[in-house]
Amino acid sequence: MLGLAAHLDALPREALLDGLRRRSFTATGAVDVFDLADALLATDAVDAALERLGRPTLAVLAAAARRADAAGAATVDGIAAELEALGAGSAVRDGLAAALGLLEELFLVIGTGGDALLVPPLLARRVLDRLGDSLPTAEALAASPSPIPVAGPDGVDRRLAERRAAEIAHATVTGLAEVIVQLSTQPARELAKGGLALPDARRLAEAATMELEQLPELVGIAKRAGFIVREGSEWLETDAGADWLRLGNAARWRELAEIWLRGIRPQLLELTNRRGDAVTAEALREDVAWFYPAGGTRLREAAEAVLREAEALGITIAGDPSDAGRAVLAGRLAEAESAMAALFPEQVDRVYVQHDLTIVAPGPLEPAVDAQLRGFADIEGRDLASSYRVTPASVNRALAAGQTADAIRAFLDRVSLTGIPQPLEYLLAESSERFGSIRVTEATADDAPARSVVRADDAAVLRTLEVDQGLAPIALMPLGDDRLGSRFPIDIVFWALSDARYPAAAEDAEGRIVRLRRNRLGRIAQPKATVDPLEQLVDRVREASGEATEAGWLARQLESAARSKETLTVSVRMPGGEVSDYLLAPSSVANGRLRARDRRTDIERTLPLSAIAAIAPAIAE
Repeated sequence: MLGLAAHLDALPREALLDGLRRRSFTATGAVDVFDLADALLATDAVDAALERLGRPTLAVLAAAARRADAAGAATVDGIAAELEALGAGSAVRDGLAAALGLLEELFLVIGTGGDALLVPPLLARRVLDRLGDSLPTAEALAASPSPIPVAGPDGVDRRLAERRAAEIAHATVTGLAEVIVQLSTQPARELAKGGLALPDARRLAEAATMELEQLPELVGIAKRAGFIVREGSEWLETDAGADWLRLGNAARWRELAEIWLRGIRPQLLELTNRRGDAVTAEALREDVAWFYPAGGTRLREAAEAVLREAEALGITIAGDPSDAGRAVLAGRLAEAESAMAALFPEQVDRVYVQHDLTIVAPGPLEPAVDAQLRGFADIEGRDLASSYRVTPASVNRALAAGQTADAIRAFLDRVSLTGIPQPLEYLLAESSERFGSIRVTEATADDAPARSVVRADDAAVLRTLEVDQGLAPIALMPLGDDRLGSRFPIDIVFWALSDARYPAAAEDAEGRIVRLRRNRLGRIAQPKATVDPLEQLVDRVREASGEATEAGWLARQLESAARSKETLTVSVRMPGGEVSDYLLAPSSVANGRLRARDRRTDIERTLPLSAIAAIAPAIAE
């Protein structure tokens, strides 16, 4: 441990910071380099570092741990000889210098000058303990040939598989769009224990026409893409989600595929690129287990998450890449989009408006047409052919949002293949005439404790509202002068009336009708500008090293050696002025004195710290 502490102390600030970042080291309460070295050599920290090592580099570290003496000393030639003895293949032997360079950057071995290296004894023991247990044996690490990429069978008709991949991708894209639309009108509640509240989960799954157990994967895709965000206990649509909804289905898929590709860990992306066109889900699992034998559950779980999302996006089908998927993996996203678009159902911009007030789309609708239809009609069925129904409540919702009956007619004239049936004309005219017969406005101070006020042209309507059990949640109460009050704000009261199919309008203090937005966009919190915890850690330990006196530095080294049960060569000034070396195992440092066991004579010695001239790692005898 002392060798690592001295190495960390001698490193330039940026080199130390870079190594800690590459180790994904979590800032600790370390106050000096000894604490930092202790933390880096802790079992969990060593295991986390091993997870990131590819098999050839891990083989070199295993050889170094086997070759190092009790004090951790080794040489490059010695490690090369150990690899030879283990039967290492040429790839491992030829990559020795690069592997040692990486291990040095990660503080797993330390160059001590020329050919000499130091493998911290605690780290070496941990590696040796895991060999043949949670890791392959040293011989297996060094000698096993890597899996050979094998191309898939030629001449196989994959048209059916390609169509199936496109069907799955299309279902994911359209289902995700429905989830975002639902959240734009009504947020979903997150439970304290995690997961969506069951009523919200059922609502979203029904809208996306999928099984309830499939919903978490879809929500996860939306969350990773930044299309939805959690604010408090509610999940909301974001600006990015609203922008994505404006794209066509093929462009939507491309954006999801690009986000998926960016989210793959570098180790996994390297393995998929290694296989090229021969990559499959099973091959990736095999490569993860072989190339990263210390990867543990985290890397395997990351691989499984990547594979699940690839299936959901049609990038793979039953584990084999689709044509679009191969293009995505190669970074050819425009080609991938074209391949998928060719298999997606063609989007349409015309509909059939029927006498029963339903509107039927003969195929997937263009996003702009779909969005406008949803403004004044309720969606009833979503599939390749979607259907909508126009109701008095849905038209009133559109009027409250700022549309006019004339604007709705003009839109239908443009997109309807069957014109505008007379029943719909009557409904638009009647709704427009009745709209605003009930007004909701903010209460004044004289109306306290009411926060909003409801007025109507007909007093009988107010009496109906007062006894309507469907409006009980907003607790309407008579205020006199043909008015009702509520303790709830204007937007809640307005939407409660609108949902109950009353022709309500919101107005300001001057009596002008105002538009209320039901959907609330979530905002992804921007990270606050803070000091990097690792930078704080590095500055703290370097400052402690700069302030330490020679005596204090000596005491900390001896204390650390006592904790890690290291044996040291201690140079002691004798009364006559000569210096003698002792092979000591420190047990404690207190009151300016060192207690240690002499390894040569097996007796306990007590020495004043002022008599110690120098300490160094023990030299194997």
